[in-house]
Amino acid sequence: MDTMITERKDSLRLEKKRCRQVKEIVAEEKEKSKQAGRPKTMGRKKTAPQKEADGSKAKEPAAARKTASRTKTSAKTKKQIDKPDNGTAKNEKAPLGAAQKPKGRPAGSKSAKAAPQKAAATTMKMNSENVSDAKRSPARRAVRRTPVRIMPLGGLNEIGKNMTLYECGQDMFIVDCGLMFPDPDMLGVDLVIPDFTFVEQNASKIRGIVLTHGHEDHIGGLPYLLKKINCPVYGTKLTLGLVEGKLKEHGLLGKVSLNVVKPRQTVKMGCMAVEFIHVNHSIPDAVGLAIHTPAGVIVQTGDFKVDYSPIESDVIDLGRFAELGNRGVLCLLADSTNAERPGSSMSESKVGYSFDNLFKMAGSRRIIIATFASNVHRVQQIVDNAVRYGRKIAVSGRSMVNVVGKAMELGYLNVPDGVLIDIDTIGRYPSDQIIIITTGSQGEPMAALSRMASGDHRMVSVTADDFIIISANPIPGNEKHVNRVVNDLMRFGADVVYEAMYDVHVSGHACQDELRLMLTLTKPQFFMPVHGEYKHLKKHAGVAKTVGIPESNIYIGEIGQVIELDGVSMKMVGTVPAGKILVDGYGVGDVGSIVLKDRKHLAEDGLIVVVATIDRELGTLAAGPDIVSRGFVYVRESEELMAEARQVVKEAFRSCEERGIGDWNNLKMNVKDELSGFIYRKTKRSPMILPIIMEI
Repeated sequence: MDTMITERKDSLRLEKKRCRQVKEIVAEEKEKSKQAGRPKTMGRKKTAPQKEADGSKAKEPAAARKTASRTKTSAKTKKQIDKPDNGTAKNEKAPLGAAQKPKGRPAGSKSAKAAPQKAAATTMKMNSENVSDAKRSPARRAVRRTPVRIMPLGGLNEIGKNMTLYECGQDMFIVDCGLMFPDPDMLGVDLVIPDFTFVEQNASKIRGIVLTHGHEDHIGGLPYLLKKINCPVYGTKLTLGLVEGKLKEHGLLGKVSLNVVKPRQTVKMGCMAVEFIHVNHSIPDAVGLAIHTPAGVIVQTGDFKVDYSPIESDVIDLGRFAELGNRGVLCLLADSTNAERPGSSMSESKVGYSFDNLFKMAGSRRIIIATFASNVHRVQQIVDNAVRYGRKIAVSGRSMVNVVGKAMELGYLNVPDGVLIDIDTIGRYPSDQIIIITTGSQGEPMAALSRMASGDHRMVSVTADDFIIISANPIPGNEKHVNRVVNDLMRFGADVVYEAMYDVHVSGHACQDELRLMLTLTKPQFFMPVHGEYKHLKKHAGVAKTVGIPESNIYIGEIGQVIELDGVSMKMVGTVPAGKILVDGYGVGDVGSIVLKDRKHLAEDGLIVVVATIDRELGTLAAGPDIVSRGFVYVRESEELMAEARQVVKEAFRSCEERGIGDWNNLKMNVKDELSGFIYRKTKRSPMILPIIMEI
C-alpha cells in the first residue's frame, strides 16, 4: 500500500512539472508569434544610414535568419519537453520548416512566414493532448509492478473444498480452507480436503488465514490444516464461533489465534492488506475481500447474492465495491455457482411468506422441517412463525444443535424464552403445538431425517399425523438420496413438501443479473471465475464478456496453477502440488487411489480366500486347499463350483511342484492366475483372490 501511495505522489509531481513547462513554452511561442506578425517592425524597409550602419555585419538572407531562429526555438522546445516526459514526446516530429524549406516555394514566401506559427500551434496541441491524457488516466499507464501470485488449491472445476493462496514477495496468506463430501465411488471415505503440501513447504511465509463465511465448504478443512501449520485466523464473529466448535473437536481450541474482524476493517498481511466487505449469503456474517497489493487491488467476492430485503442483516455493501471499481480493480474473482441461472435470486424473506402459508395448511398436524444447519436466517423465520402460531420448537441433529446453540449465544438467532424445548420432551405436547427442525435435507444416510424415514430415530416416529417440509434443493448428485427419503416418509402416510413446490428454498448464490452487477461495479481489468464446476466457470466467463470484458482478459484456471498479475498482464507461470486428500475416520491421506480401487473391486465382485499348507521339506501340499467366499457366492448354494475350484487349486500346486517352483510369491501368483481364469470362465466375474500359504 505504501509503495502505491509513493508511486501516486511521484506521478502527480511529474504531471505538475510537465504542465508548468508546457505553459512556459506556450507563452514563449505566443510572444515570438506576436513579434513575427508586427508589420511595422518586421516588415518595414531600412533607411540608407541604417543599411550603412549594418554594412559591417554579414549579409544573411532574411529567410535564412528566420530558419535559424526557428531551428533554435524548436530544439529548445523539444529539449524542454523531452526531459521530464521520460520519452513520451521524444518521437514527435519537428515542426514543418524548422530544418528545411518547403519545396517549390521561395524562402521568403507567405507560406514560409506562416510556418513558424503553424509549427508552434502544432507543438502546443500535441503536448497539451499528452498532458490531458496523463491527467485523465495517470494510473492506467502500462507500468509493471511487483507481481502478486494467485494459487487456487481447491474450488475450481468442483463444488467444495474452496482454498486460495496469495503470494507477493516473501509474504503469503490463505483465503478459506473448506472440505467437500465424497463422490459415490469413494467407498468408505468420510471427507475430502485440499492438498496442503505446498502450504507446508512455505509455512514460514504464511501471514494468516482469512475466512469469508462459516459454511463447511469454506471452513471444514481448517482443523486439518492447523494441525500442520500454526498461524492467525481472521473472520467475522459467527464464522469464528463455528470454527471454535471444530477446533474443540480436534483438540486445538486455545492453541490457535482467532481474530474477529468487522466489515470495512483492513488486516495487514506482509506487503499486502485484506479489506473485509459485507455481502449477503445464506449464512450471516459473510464477507467479500478487497486485497490491496503492490500490483493493484484484487476483489474476491466469496459466496454472495444481492438481497435487498435480507433477514436480520444489512444489504450487500455495493457502495464499497463501486468505490473500488472507480479507483481501479486489477482482477475480480467471483462466485460462479449460479452462473447458469438467468435473472436474480429470490430474497430469503420470500421463504417466510411460504412458511406462513404452509403452517396454515398443516392445521393440527405436527410440523417437521429439514434444512441446512448453517442457514440461521431460515431457522429465524421458522422461529418467528412458530411464535405466531403458538408452537414449541425442538431441534434434532448434531450439527443443527451446535449451530443453533452458537447462533443464540452470539446473538444471531432470537428465540423467545419457553419456545425452544428438548427433543426428549416432545411427547409431552400435542401434535399441533410442535415443530421439529432437523438436518438431512440432502438425504444423508446418517442424518436425522433419514433415520426418521427408516424408522430408526430414537425419539421421532413418523406417522400420518406429520406435515414434513424439506426446505432445500438437492445438491447435484444427491437427488437419488433425497427421493429415497421422500418415498420412505410418504410410505408412513406423512404429507411431504419438497423442492420448489411452495418456494420453501431460495439460493444463497448470485444469478446472472447479480453477477453482471458485480462486474459492472468493480470494472476489473482482468477476471477469473471461481467456485464451481467447469460449466459454471465457462458460463460466468460468457457473462463477463457481455459487460465488455475482453476475452483475452478472462482466465479460467485449474487447481494447482500459479496465476501471476503485475498490473499489466495476467498469465499462468507454473504449477504447485494440489489435489484431493481423503479422510477416512482418523486417517488423513492414507487412503489413496490403490486402496479405493481395491474397495471398488471388493464391492463389485467380492473376495475369495484360498488357504493351503505346504510341507517345508518335501515341498508338497500337506493340507487343503480350503476356499472361503465373501461377497462372491453363497457357498452352501454353490458347493459344486467350490469343489471344482478346489480341484483347480490342487492342480496348480502340483504343476508348481513338478516345475520345481518353491518360492511363495511364485506359488501364490500361479494359484491366483489358474483360479481367476477358472472363475471367470464359469461365472464371467472377477473376484479378488487372496492366497494364504502356510508351512509345516
